[in-house]
Amino acid sequence: MRRSHRVRQVINYVNLSTPLGLLIARIGGARTRRGERGLVYAHGYRIPFPVAGAFTVGNVILTKHGEGYLTGCLLDHESRHASQYAFCVGLPMLVLYVLASAVSYAVCGHPASWNLFERMAGLDDGGYPRVHPRWRRSRSV
Repeated sequence: MRRSHRVRQVINYVNLSTPLGLLIARIGGARTRRGERGLVYAHGYRIPFPVAGAFTVGNVILTKHGEGYLTGCLLDHESRHASQYAFCVGLPMLVLYVLASAVSYAVCGHPASWNLFERMAGLDDGGYPRVHPRWRRSRSV
C-alpha cells in the first residue's frame, strides 16, 4: 500500500468517517472485505438510498452490486472521495456534499453535474453526465 493511502486510511479512521461507513455497511446488509488502496469494499448494500451505483463514506465504498463491480475508473472515482473525507476532516464532508448537491441541482437540475466533490472526483469516472447550467441552455420560442 502506498504511504498516501495508509495516511488517508488512518485519518479517516480517526475522524470517524470510516467507522460510520462500516456501520452503514452493516445496517445495509453489505459484505465487507479489504480492497485496494487501503479501502474497504462493501458489496450487496440493500438500502435503496442513496440512488447510486456506489458511494463512499470514509474509506468504505458501498455498492448494491456484487464482487468485481468496483474496478477501473469507478474505483478511481470512489478512491478520490475517500481522500475528500480526509481533507474535509471526516463527517463535515457529509454536510458539505449535501450542500454541493443542492447547489448543483439549482444550477443545472442534476445533483452531481455541478457538485464540486463529484467534479473533483471526476464526473466521467463516476458515470455522471455533464449538464449545462440552466442559463446556458438554448430556449425554444
